Amino acid sequence: MKLGMALLDGRASLVAACDDGVVPLAAASSVPLPADVLGVLAGGDEAMLACLRALAFAARPENAALRRPMAPLLAPLVPGKILGVGRNYADHAKEVGGPALAAPRIFLKPGSSVCGPGAAVRIPPAVTKPDWEAELAVVIGTPARDVEAGNALLHVAGYTALNDVSAREFQFDQPLPMTSFAKGLDGFCPIGPWLVTADEVGEPFDIEVVCRLNGDEVQRGNTRDLIHSVPALIAYLSRYMTLQPGDVIATGTPAGSGHFRKPPRYLRSGDALEIEVARIGTLQHTIA
Repeated sequence: MKLGMALLDGRASLVAACDDGVVPLAAASSVPLPADVLGVLAGGDEAMLACLRALAFAARPENAALRRPMAPLLAPLVPGKILGVGRNYADHAKEVGGPALAAPRIFLKPGSSVCGPGAAVRIPPAVTKPDWEAELAVVIGTPARDVEAGNALLHVAGYTALNDVSAREFQFDQPLPMTSFAKGLDGFCPIGPWLVTADEVGEPFDIEVVCRLNGDEVQRGNTRDLIHSVPALIAYLSRYMTLQPGDVIATGTPAGSGHFRKPPRYLRSGDALEIEVARIGTLQHTIA
């Protein structure tokens, strides 16, 4: 199931993808549903099952009136915490340089950095080195604390695409790197277009991640090349903090972001980005 938030009749509404359109799930459900995706995750299996039943009901030929044309999509959720992982693809670690990392390198992005498909990410005038990082994002479905890697995927609700927009001057040009600040500015975390449930995606060990800038391919990687796999990341993080439903793990980006090109290439007003993640969809947004 592809869950998301769409602007319907001027309101943010919980929807699921159906054919080429969307189903407003509240209108198709025989029981009350949460108002948003985060509420569905907090509601656990019961809420997810109610969404599945509503989608199945609306998909019947006789219930076509419940289906709506594709509407503008919003970010599928605003997470409680967004945990990023640096240098987690071997090719990206090589282009960045530095010592090999035995443990994941973690940073935080605030909820205020989230924006959705079609957004125009505004770069503050003082930021001169904005960069892109296409990523597979993992969405936690059930609380995870001290979990083993072998059981970690049981805590995953689904997956989405994410662009870890980064102001490189704060990350690399300061006496002390400010990675979370560099990646945490308003709008610097486009997410979407959907939260695709784990049962539909399958195991996250062979998923292609592609980024296109103004139609030109600038990144291509595959999660089979992650240094720390999705289960390993969940296990590691859960040793130190409880992962809650709706928390997002941005799993890292492959080689090809702008700062490490020769010469460097940074985002500019009017640029259009497409982050395509296999089995998830394509997240599109622009730069303003």
